[in-house]
Amino acid sequence: MSGFFGVVSKENCASDLFYGTDYHSHLGTVRGGMALWADNRFHRSIHDISNSPFRTRFDSDYAEFAKHEPRSGIGIISDTDDQPLIFLSHLGRYALATVGRISNIDEITKKLLKSNNSQFAAMQSGVITPTEVVGNLINSQATIEEGIQCVQNTIEGSCSILLLAENNVLYAARDKFGRTPIVIGKKVEGGEGYCAAFESCSLPTLGFNVVRDLGPGEIVKVTASGVETVVPPQPAGKEHLCAFLFVYFGYPASSYNGKNVEETRYRCGRILARRSGVDADTVAGIPDSGVGHALGYAQEAGILYTRPFVKYTPTWPRSFTPTEQSLRKRIAQMKLIPIPSLIKDKRIVFCDDSIVRGTQLRNQTRRMRDSGAKEVHIRIACPPLLYPCNFLNFSRSNNVTDLITRRIINDIKGEGANVIEFRDPESEEYKTMVDRIREGMGIDSLAFQHLDDLREAIGLEGLCTYCLSGEDDAMPNTSCAAGCSTCAAKCSSRF
Repeated sequence: MSGFFGVVSKENCASDLFYGTDYHSHLGTVRGGMALWADNRFHRSIHDISNSPFRTRFDSDYAEFAKHEPRSGIGIISDTDDQPLIFLSHLGRYALATVGRISNIDEITKKLLKSNNSQFAAMQSGVITPTEVVGNLINSQATIEEGIQCVQNTIEGSCSILLLAENNVLYAARDKFGRTPIVIGKKVEGGEGYCAAFESCSLPTLGFNVVRDLGPGEIVKVTASGVETVVPPQPAGKEHLCAFLFVYFGYPASSYNGKNVEETRYRCGRILARRSGVDADTVAGIPDSGVGHALGYAQEAGILYTRPFVKYTPTWPRSFTPTEQSLRKRIAQMKLIPIPSLIKDKRIVFCDDSIVRGTQLRNQTRRMRDSGAKEVHIRIACPPLLYPCNFLNFSRSNNVTDLITRRIINDIKGEGANVIEFRDPESEEYKTMVDRIREGMGIDSLAFQHLDDLREAIGLEGLCTYCLSGEDDAMPNTSCAAGCSTCAAKCSSRF
């Protein structure tokens, strides 16, 4: 996943840009970048943040940027490529940042090289970066507005865009099916201006009020004086906002389309308690995203909420996350510190957002047992993850067998099994899969949220649940029976 922040102001906007971008640090752990317009040119900085928080890496850059007294800028926390990129083309100079995933990037690249004599320079490990592909698509058209529309109509997957043109003009474009959010804010304290951001939580402490969310496919032109809709949103029913934002990635203080993340997690927990309640002495959440779900569960069940695991945050913020799995495993263990007196001889319900590989939850269960837990019951706020995401880069998993569910299914039915049989919570296949996961983790009971219950908790009609259901209404004929890491290629034997 990635997240971005853009601002146009009548005053020096360096502080808003720096802190607005930093408020998206929970969405990415690989690259951070900022670009601003000042002194009739672009100033840019990009750093690796895999082993250091954004603020630490960019503190000196922020001080230098502020000296130029910029009136506009964009920043991004990215899990994909170096961003923002600066382009010089017949459309003028502009800085570009993107959020999403382009599934047909190879096909687009070949067409661009053949038809437009495009050149690609921003390569990483020999691979053309998505943001540069987007820039080349924009440059293939007569205007910036037409270029952004070309991107939306050409890519398969998802792509939301912030484009900062010269002379302090910001374009914000939400991806065609609205899988990721963009919120517009108006400055009400400390100056005059507007911002566009992924996370609405980045607005209030910087003195912005939420104006509105962009609709799917909508393109707006933002200046310090106002916001103009360049391309209207898609008709009603076209939005497919990622449901996993509410379950895990979204920040608790943020709201998407009027639905607050933290409140949604309370509802998830309450529904879990009603459907899969169990006698217990205490309810707890795996920090951080499991906490909201656990609070809702405890409230509904009337069971004491406690914190038998606390997260050590002073030196282990989320952005300090190495790419190596062995180090991630080590850090995940070091971050969470058990309190044995709250665990010993207790029947504990632990709520968590999801199970991907199962490694971390298995390790935490072992630590609970070692601390003397009498019973351990796990409640998961979303249905089992059965498919790799084709639309957003929200997982480090590169292979479908990284998912614990798919490994279990392969053990039960063999490789290439029909996954649809394992989606129905009432089916024997589903129950067998869940029980196998429970046994492998050494827990007393395990229950996942039902898909209809998750939809109810979120309370929005237009949601993407592909990773949970294998179906996406926005892309017909993509109901995946077997599923694999190349689903986006639309292999006819798998759909």
